[in-house]
Amino acid sequence: MAFHTPDPNDPGAPIHSAAEGPPPSTDDVRRMLEGVIDPELHASIVELNMVRDVEVGDDGAVMVKVALTTAGCPLRSQIQDDVESKVRGLPGVTAVDVQYGEMTQEEKSATMQRARWQARENAPGTEVLPTTRVLAVASGKGGVGKSTVTVNLAVALARKGLSVGVVDADIYGHSIPRMLGTEDRPTRVEDMIMPPQAQGVKLISIGMFTPGNAAVVWRGPMLDRALKQFLGDVYWGDLDVLLLDLPPGTGDVAISLAQALPSAEILVVTTPQTAAAEVAERAGAISLQTHQRLVGVVENMSWLELPTGERMEIFGSGGGAVVSESLSRLVGAPVPLLGQIPLDTRVREAGDAGTPIVLTDPEAPAAVALNAVADRLAIRRETLAGKPLGLRPSSS
Repeated sequence: MAFHTPDPNDPGAPIHSAAEGPPPSTDDVRRMLEGVIDPELHASIVELNMVRDVEVGDDGAVMVKVALTTAGCPLRSQIQDDVESKVRGLPGVTAVDVQYGEMTQEEKSATMQRARWQARENAPGTEVLPTTRVLAVASGKGGVGKSTVTVNLAVALARKGLSVGVVDADIYGHSIPRMLGTEDRPTRVEDMIMPPQAQGVKLISIGMFTPGNAAVVWRGPMLDRALKQFLGDVYWGDLDVLLLDLPPGTGDVAISLAQALPSAEILVVTTPQTAAAEVAERAGAISLQTHQRLVGVVENMSWLELPTGERMEIFGSGGGAVVSESLSRLVGAPVPLLGQIPLDTRVREAGDAGTPIVLTDPEAPAAVALNAVADRLAIRRETLAGKPLGLRPSSS
């Protein structure tokens, strides 16, 4: 196993400090490193046997050798930052040098076994996904801004301190990687897929597995298999919330989701337009057949605020309220209108740039409305406490 010393001209090179006192012992350093958690496997790098060597010089310079599951680990810089931060907190440390190597195949197998054991300890009864609140973002038709709502809610929830994942289940019209600003690919360790992270959110999309902007031309059974692999073969770790950006309508993916995740809740996105609202009602009504809970309705593109302060209702008005009332009658339980998102060119520009508006302009009216929806969803997360997802990785 070869280890590599970072370039001293690189921003991630060893950091020096003017610490006073005698140097720490190697045991002191190792104990401190127990607090460094692998961001993908959610366990201590010491516990996962990733710390291969620790050397402390008489001058207080500390060298830590870390073995990664894959040389191209997308979160290597985060591990380095955490190692440096922890070690620099010890008295007598004058410099921290983090060197990297890659595990052998046998070591990767052992590490994944430890990680899975840890996941089962945290969430008994599950193999891959722990107890997680699952929100399926649905719409009756395309073009209502469902993906925009999904990514902004994901980032907003992550900013509240929750661990969030997004599945781009719109196989034909995938757009989540672009809207979260990443071209990173998943990494594979043993039989598990490690999802990349962007804007503080883990994500997986079929677009990460296709060349360029190639079209996906699949029939129903392949869609079903892809969705189940996204849920069962991806190592999500301890997520608080998993959002699924569903394709429009009530087709194969919605049915597969209901079978794989019966405890998932449905969030319906519509526009104020009467035609869109009628179709959105059909998307929400699928819950009667799947026995999933409707968590609420979000009305997108509600109005355009003019420079004079007046509101221009380009797509009409009242669609969200109509869907909320109709679905409430249909299921015999409240299906609230969680928020109305105004039409704003900045929302589109932020999505195209890969930095959702809740990050780039949190004071914009659309961002304020999206954050308010996230607040309401975050408060309700205890409704699934203790309910496991019950998923297993596919056998192939």
